[in-house]
Amino acid sequence: MKIISINAGSSSLKFSLFNMDNESVIASGLFERIGIEGSNYTIKYSGEKVSEEIELNNHTDAVKVLLDKLISLEIISSLEEINGVGHRLVHGKDKYTNSVIITDEVIKDLDEFKEFAPLHNPANILGIQAFRDVLPEVPMVGVFDTAFHQTMEKETYLYSVPYKWYSEYGVRKYGFHGTSHRYITQTVKEIFGREDFKLISCHIGNGGSITAVKDMKCIDTTMGFTPLAGIMMGTRSGEIDASLIPYVMEKEGKNASEIIEDLNKNSGLVGLSEYSSDMRDILEKCDACDEKAIVAKNKYVRRIVDYIAQYYVLLGGADVIVFTAGVGENSVPIRREICEKLHCLGIKIDLDQNSKRGEIVKISSDDSKIDVYVIPTDEELMIARDTIDLINR
Repeated sequence: MKIISINAGSSSLKFSLFNMDNESVIASGLFERIGIEGSNYTIKYSGEKVSEEIELNNHTDAVKVLLDKLISLEIISSLEEINGVGHRLVHGKDKYTNSVIITDEVIKDLDEFKEFAPLHNPANILGIQAFRDVLPEVPMVGVFDTAFHQTMEKETYLYSVPYKWYSEYGVRKYGFHGTSHRYITQTVKEIFGREDFKLISCHIGNGGSITAVKDMKCIDTTMGFTPLAGIMMGTRSGEIDASLIPYVMEKEGKNASEIIEDLNKNSGLVGLSEYSSDMRDILEKCDACDEKAIVAKNKYVRRIVDYIAQYYVLLGGADVIVFTAGVGENSVPIRREICEKLHCLGIKIDLDQNSKRGEIVKISSDDSKIDVYVIPTDEELMIARDTIDLINR
């Protein structure tokens, strides 16, 4: 069976086409600048790459071009080979605790929830509608970023603010990156051969979140009402004292939305270093003894260590810590520094193993009290798995 996984943005559409008989990627690609001058696409398949600048007025145009190219490039012989489409959906509030077959009700809910994800839910709807226009008979599945975290207890997801804010306005911790954390959880299950384990899953990339998992269920996670909360990230501040918002508003003559924009896009690594949000750039500056870069990197590591330690206590110990996403999978020195600062928990790493990347690898030494792994995440495959599972039901 062939399944397409879709991640639609406001002006982009990313796809992966899977052969689910062996979970292999047949083709993948990205359509960019949809509805904007200079729209283009790139499709990768069988070691080949095809790119073209082409007019794409809307997402339906992009989907039509995608499907036409899949046939003309002989990636598939006909559209009848496509058995299902899985869509990444960012926010399902607390209504959606699992992936679902997409219906008119789901689309209506996505629209109603758009104030919780104003940049993402409307784009997700565009992606769904585009595929409905072109493949009206093909079943579609929605996979929510927020779903995995809905097993948190009330004392965990509630904020210590007036209860009315929760009951009337939906103010609570929702958590994000859930599809990635769920993929890591299932992969650990396959490695351990059991479900009764305590996992600290560290999804650290330009955005980042850490999740505490016990017996396959999320117990707590660092992102909150929005993805701005939690650890320091590439451009996001992570947790701050909320009182600084009105203070800086007055100092800089900005409104609240402008300050939130700064906290989302001009903070974190790029804010402290005044140089870059890319950890590779930061580490190069650290090697050159740049003070701001060193402070930014140390702060970044410190916040991750803080949460791992917190979740270690919350879980009553940990069987395994996993690093994933861009920095987690690729930054050898950041993984080393984090583990070194957690030495008091009995964590020890094998430096040779830690130098590896691009594969599942155990980087902890044999005498480490906690297993530490690097596991490349695969949200697209998780979406495809959910899609075929729901279709087969």
